[in-house]
Amino acid sequence: MASPLKTRKGCGCLGIGSFGVGTIIAIVISWTTWHNVLWTIVHGFLSWAFIIWYVIFH
Repeated sequence: MASPLKTRKGCGCLGIGSFGVGTIIAIVISWTTWHNVLWTIVHGFLSWAFIIWYVIFH
């Protein structure tokens, strides 16, 4: 019997792994805009909410 963890396919690079696409985009936007590690972490946790806010107000 195969282990459930070994049956997963894919590289995990498009949101399947620890970080999703929204998190990566939020981190990049935050770092390039404010250059602050604390804000980058906060925006990474908020991910898509931060991206939507950034698009509307910037």
